[in-house]
Amino acid sequence: MFMHIGHDQVIRSEEIIAMINQQDIETSSINEEMIDFVEHQDDELELDDDVIKTIVITKDNVYYSPLSILTLKKRTSILSVLNQQMDYLEEN
Repeated sequence: MFMHIGHDQVIRSEEIIAMINQQDIETSSINEEMIDFVEHQDDELELDDDVIKTIVITKDNVYYSPLSILTLKKRTSILSVLNQQMDYLEEN
């Protein structure tokens, strides 16, 4: 299934490795290093801390979402329920 994470970005929900609250970045030196590394790798990337609420990490990319982590978690929960229902229907 696909999940909309804001800013016209849609990603495969199966590819999500982690979702990190932007506020947690400031309290973790490891997370802060990772984000600094990604910013230096992509010179065109301009981050506006006022707009970014969640960082979504996949195998191949790091996405910056204006949606809160709670909203994204609700969406992943809904997708999980839908997947379970689809599996159930396919079995019967």
